[in-house]
Amino acid sequence: MKQVVQNYKSGELAVLDVPVPGCKPDGVLVRTAYSLISTGTELMKVSEAGMSMLGKARSRPDQVAKVMQSVATNGVPATYRKVMGKLDSYTPLGYSLCGVVEQVGPGIDDVKVGDLVACAGNEHALHAELNWVPKNLYAPVPDGLAPRHAAFGTVGSIAMQGVRRGEPQLGDVALVIGLGLIGQLVVQLLAASGVRVVGVDPDPVRCELAERLGAAACGDPESAAVEAAVAELTDGHGVDQVYLAAGGGSNQPVELAARLCRDRGRVVDIGKCRLDLPWNAYYEKELDVRFSRSYGPGRYDPEYELEGRDYPIGYVRWTERRNLACFLDLLARGSVDVEPLVSHIADFDDAVETYQRLKDGGLKAVAVLFRYPEQAEEEGELAAPAVSVPEVRRSGGTSTPARSAKAPVRLAFVGAGNYATSMLLPHLAQRDGVELSTVVTTTALSAANAKRKFGFAEATTDLDAVLGDKSIDAVFVVTRHSSHAELTRRALLAGKTVFVEKPLALTEDELAGVLAAVEESGNDRLQVGFNRRFAPLLQEARKRFGARTGPASLRYLVNAGRLGHGSWYLQQGTEGSRFTGEGGHFIDTASWLLDADPVSVYAVAASGNEDLQVVLRYPDGSTATISYVTTGAAGFPKETLDLVADGKVLRLDDFVRASLYSDGRAGRKRWVSSRLPKARDKGQSAELAAFIKAVRTGGPMPVPLESLVATTTATLAVQAGLVGGAPVTLARPR
Repeated sequence: MKQVVQNYKSGELAVLDVPVPGCKPDGVLVRTAYSLISTGTELMKVSEAGMSMLGKARSRPDQVAKVMQSVATNGVPATYRKVMGKLDSYTPLGYSLCGVVEQVGPGIDDVKVGDLVACAGNEHALHAELNWVPKNLYAPVPDGLAPRHAAFGTVGSIAMQGVRRGEPQLGDVALVIGLGLIGQLVVQLLAASGVRVVGVDPDPVRCELAERLGAAACGDPESAAVEAAVAELTDGHGVDQVYLAAGGGSNQPVELAARLCRDRGRVVDIGKCRLDLPWNAYYEKELDVRFSRSYGPGRYDPEYELEGRDYPIGYVRWTERRNLACFLDLLARGSVDVEPLVSHIADFDDAVETYQRLKDGGLKAVAVLFRYPEQAEEEGELAAPAVSVPEVRRSGGTSTPARSAKAPVRLAFVGAGNYATSMLLPHLAQRDGVELSTVVTTTALSAANAKRKFGFAEATTDLDAVLGDKSIDAVFVVTRHSSHAELTRRALLAGKTVFVEKPLALTEDELAGVLAAVEESGNDRLQVGFNRRFAPLLQEARKRFGARTGPASLRYLVNAGRLGHGSWYLQQGTEGSRFTGEGGHFIDTASWLLDADPVSVYAVAASGNEDLQVVLRYPDGSTATISYVTTGAAGFPKETLDLVADGKVLRLDDFVRASLYSDGRAGRKRWVSSRLPKARDKGQSAELAAFIKAVRTGGPMPVPLESLVATTTATLAVQAGLVGGAPVTLARPR
């Protein structure tokens, strides 16, 4: 299928061939009929992409701060790869469309194949021929409503949420500053609510359009006519609400709002404009400044948007989906008219040219629609789609055929997120004797990006086809944590050698399922991405420490830091706790240094946060204490480790520097590594080299399966220890 994309680094726009997205549970696959260009939000994104790197940094200081934090935590090279990887990737455009349901996922019962729906979301309602849309981000289109009008559903919801935040009442007078697409819809919604509206925009054509659509008066912000209209309509008191629907860097809108708003009026920010509030003006009138967040309650909440968990109507009357349905109803009843806003309808194949004309000013428009091929509008209804999604092919478990030692190792990747593209694929793409065969993702664009950047032969959303491909030697599972165990189980049953990023499993049942697959298939070719034991600096330090004669004491401080708002790591209901997700790294490192698997775990949590103290006991009496903290200083190193035994102390400072102190017959000795800070290496490259060697030669896996299971069991036991408040004795699953 085809999708409109943009490279944020170069500014390039393209209509790209990408795989068809999979139809996951609790959502529907929609074939697009019309999608709407947001002439404000999208053109701002397109313009930013054309800036220099310095210009991009100035426009997004929040992202610059994240980059600097990543440098402090991960070092310059890793951060550079991550940032350049993100910038030099195709990103999607679009967030408002109408189309036909082509496939219904499990858990959906409110629509059926062939139904017309309006869809929302900058990750789901894209300018693409097919989109997978979760249940809370679509709404059925009322009978008789034209698809091109229903495509306005999302932007209509944005305008509606802004109006709701203003709490207008019958007879109020409102000022709408900015009469672009959102401003025009706000004018109509206010007029339909019994509010008299004054509009402000420097474009006389837009002012005239707003007056035709219900505004009492409109004019240029510099015009005395606007102030005269407000004075006349309000008896000189000022407007009850001001709706800021303007963009740009001028502070004029907020200053005008203060001048024309009444005492204790409300100012609602819907657009993205400068907000340097003149303190005296806002203080003297005690103005109530409010922000309107996108389509309504539920926005940016992954449990609502992705998992389909609705808010009870008694507590949250108007959610994203209810706003969307309400706006469609207003369109169907004629209370709002979007036809006058349609400046241009372009064929989808002409998308790049259309964006360029909008950017250059050759096409002046309030709203532009893309019309998709093989779709026809007949008496308000849409013709049935001409192409159906291929059926999913399934294959049983088969053993991997013997391979020639000279043949390249053929790899498939399931998942192509940040970690895969910044920490794994750059190493593999440069390695001789490795062929990147297929990348599988649930979203079409991420697969297409990985194919373009790393040279995969194929990109697809069909996992079963990959597992059934006998020519693929190994499968990398680099997806979200909740899917690791099931994908690993399926790949093992298919006879593949498997590399799965940590964690291997989130529950004991999941771990038991993986081991059952090993037993059923006889395939134990498994590696979990515990990379720190492969770090060159730690390898050298362990060698210098030498063999132990007595028990050891190990302390491992992990200064994990706080997660950003919206991180999927916070979705503990589906993705497990944060320590369950990454704690295996630190347990594996401790066990490798102590050359044994733990026999018990004791865990204590600090009150009110995610800070943990985990004590591991080993067969020879050695102990390892892992302090996993989220409340430390961001400038302190992420990982520091001390190993003490036999009169020796080994110190590791965040994979940048290591030192060894020892007392012996020859006196005191000290070794300090000479590794430079910029060369931080946590072992990914060496780990991948060991894995590829095992696949190529058929030799033992880099880490024994028993060790992987012991580490996973210990990680899972931490949660059990927190609940029980006592040490947990470890027993390996059978």
